Parts: sequence; structure tokens; C-alpha cells
Amino acid sequence: MKRIVALLLLAAPFASFAQGSDPNLGIIPAPVSVTKGRGEFKFSPETMVLVDSPDSKPMKFFAEYLKKTDLATGVTDMSRLDKKPKSLKNTVVLSMNFKGELPPEGYELKITDDHVELRGHGAGMFYGMQTLIQLIHKTSPGSATIPCATIKDHPRFPYRGMHLDVSRHFFDVAFVKKYIDVMAMYKLNNFHWHLTDDQGWRIEIKKYPKLTEVGSMRAQTKVGRAAGPTAVPGAYDNTPHGGFYTQEQIREVVEYASSKFINVIPEIEMPSHSLAALAAYPEWSCDPTKTYKVGETWGSYDDVFCPTEETFKALFEILREVIDMFPGKYIHIGGDECNKVAWKKSEFCRQLIIDQKLKNEEGLQSYFIGRIEKYLNSQGVQMIGWDEILEGGLAPNATVMSWRGEKGGIAAAQLSHDVIMTPGSGGMYFDHVQSKSPQEPLSIGGFAPLEKTYNYDPIPSVLNDQQAKRILGVQANVWTEYIATPSKVEYMLLPRMLALSEVGWTPKNNKDYQEFAQQRIPGHLSNLEKIGYNYRVPVPIGAADTMISVKAAKYTITLAPSVAGAKIYYTIDESEPSENDMVYTTPLEYTVPSEGTVRFKCIQVTPAGKKSNVSTIMIQN
Repeated sequence: MKRIVALLLLAAPFASFAQGSDPNLGIIPAPVSVTKGRGEFKFSPETMVLVDSPDSKPMKFFAEYLKKTDLATGVTDMSRLDKKPKSLKNTVVLSMNFKGELPPEGYELKITDDHVELRGHGAGMFYGMQTLIQLIHKTSPGSATIPCATIKDHPRFPYRGMHLDVSRHFFDVAFVKKYIDVMAMYKLNNFHWHLTDDQGWRIEIKKYPKLTEVGSMRAQTKVGRAAGPTAVPGAYDNTPHGGFYTQEQIREVVEYASSKFINVIPEIEMPSHSLAALAAYPEWSCDPTKTYKVGETWGSYDDVFCPTEETFKALFEILREVIDMFPGKYIHIGGDECNKVAWKKSEFCRQLIIDQKLKNEEGLQSYFIGRIEKYLNSQGVQMIGWDEILEGGLAPNATVMSWRGEKGGIAAAQLSHDVIMTPGSGGMYFDHVQSKSPQEPLSIGGFAPLEKTYNYDPIPSVLNDQQAKRILGVQANVWTEYIATPSKVEYMLLPRMLALSEVGWTPKNNKDYQEFAQQRIPGHLSNLEKIGYNYRVPVPIGAADTMISVKAAKYTITLAPSVAGAKIYYTIDESEPSENDMVYTTPLEYTVPSEGTVRFKCIQVTPAGKKSNVSTIMIQN
């Protein structure tokens, strides 16, 4: 029997969620300093965009932006003007050649009702442009407004990264570029590309063609529950999966990322997570007589690279080709989850431990990693590894990526090694679920809601000031065992990546989760939807699966859209809400029956039809 509930609509507006009260003008990540001005600059077809470095990457980017958005035909090189303009009225001035210093990657942006001035060098200019673009509000073709303000900004950390695993599921070049695009929008500067693993080798190596001929394709995948309720737990899908990037495609992605000031860090896993490579070249294993095949189940395997001279020679040749494709400072070699079973069974490995005066297999792992690092350093490259590379002794110049909590990162910093924090316990694993609702899509497990990601601080309190300087920054990871499509990658990425950007960029004292989630996120999700990104639609602001006990007979529910332009639909008769139900417009006041329970259910639907989870608020008298 459906409950009868007295309901009163209240006429109060969403004043507490008004965008106009936002101290950061909607900018993500929040800047170091924002001073609001009065009025706005009006961008019209007559506005002149003046630049002093027209052939630089930032200026080319902005010229393309103007062209795509129909705001101007292009930019004007100030050095080619017959005479300098007498005033800056109705101009946008973008200057990379100026007197004075700015912090690394920093910029200054001044917007008056008369003109706009942006100063910055290289990446700083590019990031200032990203801020400026966020502030531009188009009013008609060729016209826009920009709120008056003075912004001074630079990042908190030099390393701000996003990871993408393409080994478990392969994603094409077009999607990788789209991934890089959204990173650039939010001032992230390192793309960690996980290219090899047990389940697939994704990068062409000309010296060893079988790595992609054999190692890039698995015959099937043990899907378990990943295919939905009709799948048989533990069943194989009998569907081949694979793909790889040619060296030309790799260089194309690296150049594309560079145009947006993003460094690409390849990960070539060793000594573990190497089954796809061993399927192609079993002579690199500890038992070459064994038949290997590309991994068809998730998780790690016992079979790993054997530390023979033949294996090292092959790995050095592979890394030489990788270094040639990736001109950046770092190569990631993995180093994680090496269970050493194959080494313990190997007579060669037992003898090597004796010959090298090592204590055990942990020492053998340190020996392996140390030889790889020595080769990389000889080629002018620095090595990054997951925190397991600490086991048995850390290689001399290694940078540690701390993923098993912060313990490894703390130990590395205390040993004066550089550290990148990426702990799953801190909300940095974006393959973890975003809420505990059963409506969430299948994931690998874990729990990383938006607020947890946002509130993470990469500098552990136990470090002293000198040790804290070893924390280069922060990264979030997208492992794709249960993420098979670009759409789901984006769902797991957004909006958490926006929180990550603020963790890496914004001063700790400037962060405010409520202001971030309620005043800035709604507009950004709306914009991301318009330009073609999928994302997880948060439940309406003020909604949650919760039980509320009230002593008074009346209770008021106040909600607001968490996506600009979205509508909230609700029911009060215990049925599931849909677009056919009542539309929430103003706060609702309930009269709750004595000793009864009211179930208020709501769902949010965006302008493009994306839906949030259903939220149930149970109000108990």
C-alpha cells in the first residue's frame, strides 16, 4: 500500500548554490590568486588578438581555438604591425616576451572591461589560455563576454599525471588523443602510457617483430562477471582481443601531446607482467622449453623475465627503440608484483644469487632493476618504477611511484629519492567504484568517490621539509581489466580527473570540496557533455542514499542539479523515478506520518539524456 504524504512546495531559490558567489569564477583547477573586478570584457568581431610569438605552440593552439569557436579569424603578430596601437582598447594581448619572472608553468591574466592581457612563458602561457578559455562565455556567433578579474597562478607540483592501461584493453590513437585533450584542459602534464603486460604487448619493436605479431593478441578473455548478469562466472568469452601501435603512431601521439605541453611516459613492464613477451620469445624465460601464451585471465603470473645475459641484451635493445620514440626524461619499467616463483625454481637464478653475493630473490630483483637503470642512465634517461623496486635495495637514481599506500613513497623520500604519489588508498585508482550503489558498473573493486580523490594530499605529514621536496607530484591510474570501451574509460575518469587536477595544481589552503563540487563542477560537466565526453553523472546536490530521523513532523529537502541544465525527477510513492515523474524545481517540505517512514527517490537527467544513479532518502519520524 502506498503511503500518503503531505507535501508543501517552498518558493526559495537555489541561492546557496549560486555560481556568482564562487570565489574562483568557475575555474578548475582553482588558481593561486583570483581578484574579481567589476563588469566584463566584450569579445566582438572587431576585437584584435595580438601576440608576440605567433609560431610558438601556445599561440598556434589559441589561433586554432579561435577558429573553431568562431571568435576571431586568427591572431596578429605584433612585430608585423606598421605601428603599435595607441591604446589596448578592445584587444586581447598574449605575451611570452616580457620583463620580469614568473614561477615555473606560471601565468598572469588581467581582464578589464577595456582589454585582456595574458603573460606567461611556454607552458605557463598555455595554462593561462586554458584558464581564459574557461572564462569565455559565448553570447552569439563571433561574440563573447569574459568577467573582469586579475589572476596570478602557478602549480603546486611539477608532476601532475594521468595513467592509461592499454594492455588489458586496447584503445586506438584517436581515443588516446581525446584522453590527452581533456588532460590538457585541466593542466595535467604527464601521460603515463601502460603499453605492455601479461595480457598484451602494444608497442612495435622492429628488432623483435614477434612481440606484436604474437604478443599483441590474446585468444580469449576469462570474463567472469564482467559481461553482465547473463555471463557464467569464470567463463571465457571465446573472442580474440588485441591491437598495437606502430612506431609511427607512437611518434604521432608523442608529438600531439607535446603540442599541449604533456610529456608521455611509456611503461615497459619488467621483470614481471611479461607473459605476452615470453609468448613471443620463450628464450627470455627461466624455462624456454615451456609453451607460453598471452595471458587470458586478469592478475599476475609466475612466469617472468629470467635475468640471463641474453634477456638483458634483448631488453636493452627494446629500450633503445623505446627511448628513440619517447624523447622525454623518464621511462617506466614497472617492477611490481614479481612473485619470484620462476626464479626460485631456476638453477641459473640460484647460481646467479651466489655469484653476485646476493641474499635472496629480493636481492636478485634489485640486481635486475639496477642493471636496467644503469642502461637507461647511460642513454640519458631516468627510470621510474612502482614501489616494489624498493625490495632488496633501491636502484641509485630511481624515481618511485608509490601505489601500495604511501609507505613506499615515504621510504623513498627518506632515502632522498624522487617520488610520485599514486596510492589507491588515497582515491588515485580510477578503476575503483565511485559510489557504493549497486547501480555502479562492474569494477575491479575498491572505493574512490570524488570527495576522497579531492581531499588527498600527496605530502605525508611524517616527512620533514627537505624530504617533502622529494614529492614531485601526484598521479591517478586507469587500469582497464573491467573497462573495455572508451565510453567507460571516460565514465571512470570524469569527474574524478577534475579533482585530481586540483590536488596537483591548487595550493592546499585554497581547496574547498563543497565549493568545488557545488559551484564549479556543474558547469564543467555540462561543457564536457557538449564537446562529446562521457562522464559519471553525480547525484543531485543534496541527495544521497541515507536514512534521516526527525523529531518534528516536517522535513525540508533542498536539492540542486550537479550538472548545469540537468533536471531532477522524483517520486514519493516508493516507485523508481523517471522522466515521466514530477520535476523538482523548489525545496519540498514533507509532513512525515507519526512513527512512519517516507521514501523520497530522485534521479538527475542531463540535457543529453545521461542519468545519475537513483538516490533514496528515507525520512523516519
